[in-house]
Amino acid sequence: MVWNKGEIVSKVTELEKTRAPLAEPLPEITPGIVNLPQMVAELPDAAANRFRRIFHVSETIGRLNPPESMHAWIRGYFGSVDVVVAQRIIKVTNLVTLEGALFNELRARRPMEVRAPSDLVTEARTKTGDPFCHPELGTPDDIFGRVRGKHCITASNIAKYDGFHGLVIFHEHDPLGFNEEQVVDYVNTARAWADEVITCDPQARYFFFMWNCLWKAAASILHGHAQVTMTRDLHYAKVESWRRAAVTYRQTYSNNYFDDLFLAHADLGLAFQVGDVRVISYLTPVKERETLLLAPTLTDPLKRALYRALACFRDQMGVLSFNVALYLPPLAPAPEDWSGFPAIFRLVDRGDPVNRTADIGAMELYAANVIGTDPFYVAHELRKAFGVT
Repeated sequence: MVWNKGEIVSKVTELEKTRAPLAEPLPEITPGIVNLPQMVAELPDAAANRFRRIFHVSETIGRLNPPESMHAWIRGYFGSVDVVVAQRIIKVTNLVTLEGALFNELRARRPMEVRAPSDLVTEARTKTGDPFCHPELGTPDDIFGRVRGKHCITASNIAKYDGFHGLVIFHEHDPLGFNEEQVVDYVNTARAWADEVITCDPQARYFFFMWNCLWKAAASILHGHAQVTMTRDLHYAKVESWRRAAVTYRQTYSNNYFDDLFLAHADLGLAFQVGDVRVISYLTPVKERETLLLAPTLTDPLKRALYRALACFRDQMGVLSFNVALYLPPLAPAPEDWSGFPAIFRLVDRGDPVNRTADIGAMELYAANVIGTDPFYVAHELRKAFGVT
């Protein structure tokens, strides 16, 4: 049977009328921690599999029934009663390191506004006269003397964590008054201190650098300073746990854990790379806004990245109190397998210094970390700070 053109057009029109309508396009998923399960589900298979061998994600709803007498207060504080009576909770567990975080939609969806320093913080930043203002008179020497940087000087800590425990005391009193040149010098001076320790004791090969800013971050003296330690036999437990986790991961999947950790975050928009430095807004943070900076070794770009991330904390996100830690492989040959372990800075916000409530409690100490800042917000701010679109 041969149809003419008119018959073909008529038949096509008839079929069009009977065909089922096309499905409505799926709504675009807004990047955010509360949408993490859906975001992972939308990843290509290879990326989703990589994510799921590192992270486990689950969600639940927390429900409550507030009395009428509370409604006005709830609306004033949270905007509406509805957002309180059913709250989405996202639980993320790092299956490799067994770190965990709980994100509450009610808190995580709202980035904290930039805070103005209180009079108490202003006084802490400006009031001089502490022992660190005159370190050569107010602090002891290490047994090898002092290391002098352009913007800092070392001292021996008078109440030690370990056999070698020193201070990097900043010439700048204001603990938040740092610039890029100063931050690079602080890290370089700390690393030079470690070389002096190795000369004295080659077995003290495991180096640790920490920076506690203001009392909320456990700084007992507010004058700007960092701390440095060297330990023997085995690295500190939390560093060693990451090393062992990375070794097990490589043996299981034949991949470098830190490469896959970066890619798992980058696939979701939570990580980016600038030169040899990888920046991650971490999905299982120890506390608010935890950021990881990774490079193959302790390079100058990594030190400068530390400044940029801290400046982002301070200037863009209003962070006044923070902790920094540096994870490094041993500085002298060691019996353990450290292959593929990068240099890592960990940075975390410790909360408002004038808030009398501690930022950690029994949950953080003994269960999982409760987080109120969306890592996707942190990643957005970090991208701006690093000029990454």
